[in-house]
Amino acid sequence: MDRPPRRTDPRRRPRWYRQVGRRGWTAFAAAWGGYVLDGFDFVLITLVLTEVRAEFGLDAVQAASLVSAAFVSRWLGGMLLGALGDRYGRRAAMTASILLFSLGTLACGLAGSYGALYAARLVVGLGMAGEYSASATYVMESWPERMRGRASGFLISGYSIGTVLAAQVYSQVVPALGWRWMFYLGVLPALFALWMRRALPEAEDWEEAIAETAARPNPFRPLFTRPLRNAPAAYSPAGNAPDAPRPAGTGRGSSRGPDAPRPVEVFSAGRAALHLGLAAGAFGALLVLFTGRAGDAAWPLALFAAGALGTLAVRLGSPGHRVLYLALTVTVFAGFLYTWPIQALLPTYLKTELHYTAGQVRDVLFWAGFGTAAGCVLAGFTGDRFGPARAYALTLTASLAFVFPVFAVHDDLLLLGVLLFLLQATSFGISGLLPRYLGSHLPVERRASGLGFVYNVGALGGAVAPLLGARLAEGRPLGQSLAVLTFGLSLLVVLLIGLDVPGRLHRLADRDPS
Repeated sequence: MDRPPRRTDPRRRPRWYRQVGRRGWTAFAAAWGGYVLDGFDFVLITLVLTEVRAEFGLDAVQAASLVSAAFVSRWLGGMLLGALGDRYGRRAAMTASILLFSLGTLACGLAGSYGALYAARLVVGLGMAGEYSASATYVMESWPERMRGRASGFLISGYSIGTVLAAQVYSQVVPALGWRWMFYLGVLPALFALWMRRALPEAEDWEEAIAETAARPNPFRPLFTRPLRNAPAAYSPAGNAPDAPRPAGTGRGSSRGPDAPRPVEVFSAGRAALHLGLAAGAFGALLVLFTGRAGDAAWPLALFAAGALGTLAVRLGSPGHRVLYLALTVTVFAGFLYTWPIQALLPTYLKTELHYTAGQVRDVLFWAGFGTAAGCVLAGFTGDRFGPARAYALTLTASLAFVFPVFAVHDDLLLLGVLLFLLQATSFGISGLLPRYLGSHLPVERRASGLGFVYNVGALGGAVAPLLGARLAEGRPLGQSLAVLTFGLSLLVVLLIGLDVPGRLHRLADRDPS
């Protein structure tokens, strides 16, 4: 007996993956591929750290500084490439970022000294910063707004897949050919990513914002202009200059109208010189600090760098977003501090304290990497269901149950792998929601530059983390140091994100300049 045809309820929505559409999935595939390459290239140094240390005769702090080097330059790359993405489109910034970190990876393989390798890692950091801000912004602006938690989580999973691939290649290549070949191979897939991105459509939100204003944004405007006193506020589609953007908050989802006034601004040579000096000074101070040359001046240099970067964050936020930019930066900094002790020093811990072979390290990192990927996917669904802040805080709280057990296991490879899978899924994996959490606080016309600066200045926590872990390990076992850092800093991030401290401070302190 034939069944009658199933009737479709016209009110029923198609499944979520059909609502994304071809354009959204094309954008995701290209950006996700870039993230895989990003993870592969960036984690290479952590895998070969013991080999590099032996060849160049480095101490523990110098070796850890090679991991930190990419973070020293990330804030600059995030700001520059993020501004490129806001002004000329997300695609241009994505392509430039891949070229940068691919060239940096090749230079790592060719480096003949510690200094050359450190410089190459700075270039990798510049490119990685742009990849994060441009790709994350591009994908989220290409997906429906109600699904951007999934876009964020799924995208970040590409990074962890890249780390897994790097671990697999490490076990085969390094014993046979040496550590330099890891970096040579890391360049090749970039050619595919560049080819794939050449015909991508532009992000819809960015196109709409540009169409509304009939002008391209200039996110650096607050750094070299000042309001003209006693001048009436005005706004036109072209702004007060050919490249003037619509004021923050006038894009999609804003309560401000299209004719909202803005103050007349003029170029200020003094303000431009001040901010260029702060940027140069911050870069120089970080370079001295993370190469271990600061000596007794370490604390003054650290305070200067923090003050300079904090000032730039406040200026880039401009009236209406100053406290927000600063609070988001601190939150990301704490987030990197809790994740990167394990990310950066886990291979070293496995090889030096547990005396694992290259094959065993590969197997453990396989579990950890796929735990992170699974956590990112889970974060996408939970973020859309419960909201990014609540999902982040609850999942990260659950991760605390696995921190100390991970470092209590020594001889049971399977148990260690399972515990690392669970820890990474609930701690590092949930950070897949960071692009969604940060992007939801930022206006469209400054989203790529804002996300790039806030995230990558905060990423300096990743530079501090391995050095802090190495310092603590000088007086106690490395595993114990990593466990204490991860547990304590996870609690801090639970409070910052769970209570939405940046959002609360923004509502209390910032005022709409109109």
